[in-house]
Amino acid sequence: MMSKFTTQLRVRHYEMDALGHVNNAVYQHYLEQAAIEHSEQVGFTLDRYQELGGAFVLRRIAIEYLRPAVAGDTLTVSTWLENMRGTRATRHYEIYGQKEELLVTAEALWVWVATEGLRSNRTSMRPRPIPTELLNAFTAR
Repeated sequence: MMSKFTTQLRVRHYEMDALGHVNNAVYQHYLEQAAIEHSEQVGFTLDRYQELGGAFVLRRIAIEYLRPAVAGDTLTVSTWLENMRGTRATRHYEIYGQKEELLVTAEALWVWVATEGLRSNRTSMRPRPIPTELLNAFTAR
């Protein structure tokens, strides 16, 4: 396991479902935000990904919803990479509520794909090996 990254966010009112809880689909936004912040912490912003000519895309995600969160709650979202090998990275997540109770666990499979020429539609978004400098940045933590 690589080092764990943790961030906090506040639940907004418009993220509620008809039962007054955070909508299940919104949790995926929270997870993706934590992954983005983790990447930025190790020096890989969207601009840096573009320089490398690739990006991570979500291939599969499994989310287990254990307890609800509600508007105004401050959540702690943790994420870490289990492994990065070849074209794939397995990322884990945990979301804790204000009373440090575990609300959500998730596991996602991310795949590195080429994005050169994306705006001109000349790319196939084919999987490519994760660049060595990206591997080194995450494993050095």
